[in-house]
This record gives sequence, structure tokens and C-alpha cells, in this order.
Amino acid sequence: MDVLSDVITAVRAGRPHSSRRSKYAPWGMRFPASEGAGFHVVLQGSAWLIPPGEAPAVRLGVGDVVFLAHGRGHALADDPGTPLADVFPGPDGTWPTPADEPPSDASAPATQLLCGAYQLNRSRGHPLLSRLPDVVHLPAGVGAQPALRAAIDLLGGELRTPLPGSDAVIPALLDTLLLYILRTWWLGEHASSRTDGRAAGWAAALADPAVSAALTAVHDDPARPWTVGELGALSGLSRAAFARRFTTLVGEPPLTYLTWWRMTTAGRMLRADDAPLRSVAQRAGYASEFAFAKAFKREYGVPPGQYRRRAG
Repeated sequence: MDVLSDVITAVRAGRPHSSRRSKYAPWGMRFPASEGAGFHVVLQGSAWLIPPGEAPAVRLGVGDVVFLAHGRGHALADDPGTPLADVFPGPDGTWPTPADEPPSDASAPATQLLCGAYQLNRSRGHPLLSRLPDVVHLPAGVGAQPALRAAIDLLGGELRTPLPGSDAVIPALLDTLLLYILRTWWLGEHASSRTDGRAAGWAAALADPAVSAALTAVHDDPARPWTVGELGALSGLSRAAFARRFTTLVGEPPLTYLTWWRMTTAGRMLRADDAPLRSVAQRAGYASEFAFAKAFKREYGVPPGQYRRRAG
């Protein structure tokens, strides 16, 4: 897997869900904080996103996408001054956003929304996601990110007219949409860093040949006993130069990130199957089951066997 795909696989939990709803002014919905991440797309009409805290409301037009990676409370409304009705999660963790009944007055402004949410494992949040802003706003534009627009169209069509196979297609489209949202943000951040001189953060890390090569190597083979010198040599950098660049862009030294990714990979394996602990230890880069158990408990607070039982 490439790094971005690996990140999604590591933090996703459970099934994503989505809905397509029509709202008629005046309307307002307030979503409380949650453990997941959510998105909203305006398919028709307009809306206002009222973010958490003191941030100003954001006007959304047709085709605009907003992604809220940190699960903080927020609201959507036809106008920032409209009273808000609280929306609560259902027993299955989904967020019901009932469609309004069409008003008798056909002139009432209508808004069509595509909303969705992803369950995330916050205990192992990847820094690529944890360092996203509270609100990622991706405005629509002529020719802007056609792949993202295509994913939105496909998902919206499946939700509008479910057909045989929709139960399998919709979760796959939701995962695809999440990747396109993150890729679009990353490309935008990378373009901004090239024009204004910023050179920090994961957008810059994934675009930097030396750091990207090292990240790919670590994700491809976390069990290998990597050294800083070996990772730097992948792009022809000295040990010291590579270590400085990696730490600046990623936010932590190379071997610290390697250990974190090994433990994240181990946790995922323990949740996913019943492979012997010795096998999990070896696949996570530990020759000794005892050394692995010690490192795992230091990272998670419980031994690997207990972690597996709790996850099960």
C-alpha cells in the first residue's frame, strides 16, 4: 500500500455511512461532538456551515465539500441566524438527518445535501489526520478535481436510487470519497507551500522525495531493522541531513515514527485475526516475543493478549 492508503486503513473502524437529504428553508441542524469524522456536500442550493468554537460561519455553494476530521460539534443551516435543531446518533451510530416534507409554498428555497461519517480509532490517530484543520473546505470549481466530483456523483446516485448491490457499493464509494478528499487537500496544501514558501506538514512530507521514499519503505516493510542511515540513503542523503528533513516535515524523528507505525500495525493485526503472538511480533519487527510484549504494553498500556481479548 502507499502511505495515504495505509493511513486510512489504520484509523478506520466499522462501516461508514451516508445519507442524501432535502431541506427547505428555514432549517438548521446541530451535530454534537463524536468519535468519527464527517463530511457534507451541497448538491443543490446553498447552506452555511457553523464550525465549532468562535470560527466564522462558512457559506457553501453547489458542489462544495467540507470535511471535519476531528469529530467536533458543528451545525448546518440555511442561514447563520436560523434556530438549530439537535441531531442525535442512532443506536447503530448513524446520524439520522430526516428529510423535510416539501412545503406547500413551492417558492421556498430548497437545499439538497449529501452527508456521511466515518468511524475512527482515535487512540491510534495518524498524524496526517490529526494535523488537519478543524474544517477542510474544498470549494467547487470548473474542472476542479474531476475525480472527487465523480466520486460524489456516483455516491449521490446510489443513495438517490438504490439498486441491487448498493449495500456493497456505497461503503466502497465512501472510502473512495475519503481518499479523494484527503488527496485534494494534500495537493492544495502542496501547491500553497510552493507559492508561499511553507515547507512543513504532511503535505510537504508526502511531496518531498527523500521523506516520501522513507515513509513508503517503512510502510512497505515495518519489520525490517531500518536505520536512519539506510532510510536516508534511499534518496542519497546523509544520515544527519535526512534526519533533520524528516523530523521537520513529519514532526518526529524517523525511528520514533517507525516504532509508532510498528505498534499501529501490530494493533491492527491483533484486532484482525488470531495469529500467534510470536508471528505478530515478527511481522512488527521484533525477534523476541518478550521484547514485543514489553514495547506493546508501553505503547498501549496493556499486554498484547489482553488487548486482543478486549478488541474481540
